[in-house]
Amino acid sequence: MKQATLFSFFSLLLLLSSTTLAISPAAAPKAPGKTPPTPKAAAPSPKPLVPTLPQSPDSSDSVPDDITRILKKAKTFSVLIRLLKTTEIMNNINSQLITAKSGGITILAPDDSAFSNLKAGFLNSLNEGQKIELVQFHILPEFVSSSNFDSLSNPVQTVAGKDPARLPLNVNALGNSVNISTGVVNATVLGVVYSDNKLGIYHVDKVLLPLDFFLTNKAPALAPTALAKAPKAAKDNSSEDDQEEAKQDQNKSGAVSLVSIRGTMLMSLGMALVALATMWS
Repeated sequence: MKQATLFSFFSLLLLLSSTTLAISPAAAPKAPGKTPPTPKAAAPSPKPLVPTLPQSPDSSDSVPDDITRILKKAKTFSVLIRLLKTTEIMNNINSQLITAKSGGITILAPDDSAFSNLKAGFLNSLNEGQKIELVQFHILPEFVSSSNFDSLSNPVQTVAGKDPARLPLNVNALGNSVNISTGVVNATVLGVVYSDNKLGIYHVDKVLLPLDFFLTNKAPALAPTALAKAPKAAKDNSSEDDQEEAKQDQNKSGAVSLVSIRGTMLMSLGMALVALATMWS
């Protein structure tokens, strides 16, 4: 009897459990996770106006304060290196790059072929001051990236100065080309030799000759003045004075001659009177 009761009790529990599971609501589905926003594409950096040269050193292989090393690695700037050293401008640039916290320097670097196209003996004909000015004329006292040449205002300031009558340097950036005019030559930027945030070195196809090397300093001839005519007037006056003096001399000579004649006549008359007196006595 007890076994039948226990069996009924367990059957009832099983029935209740299955009924509870049947009427329990289904679990709500989990909300889908938020889709992460699609990252915006980075804006493309401005395209440089001038290409990077194949032989140019990169920033990981060169230190920005060693201009000699950079130019030597480019292999075609031996004349410029020599001028930078002999004028001692190389030391000044290196020191400025080490100590400068902002600004920077841009060098417009003519290659050896550009120097060889100069008139024979041109560099040797320059004195020390002109050689310094020539090198300084190729240096801008600010860093200019290869994409910012079009932001320069003409005439461009160089280390040599900014006198538009003596040292004009005008930059014209159009499309992918950068042209430079000095009033004597028109040069083109061929590529980037080196560039970081403080130093930019750009390859140019011609030596940038300052205009003041070719200015003539001949002063215009002065207009004739009254002072210029004075000597002639003095000469005329002298001639007139000479003529007057000659006339006076002639008059004096005539007067002396007349006195002499009168004296001779008086003497003769006196002698005649003396002879007559002698006869009468």
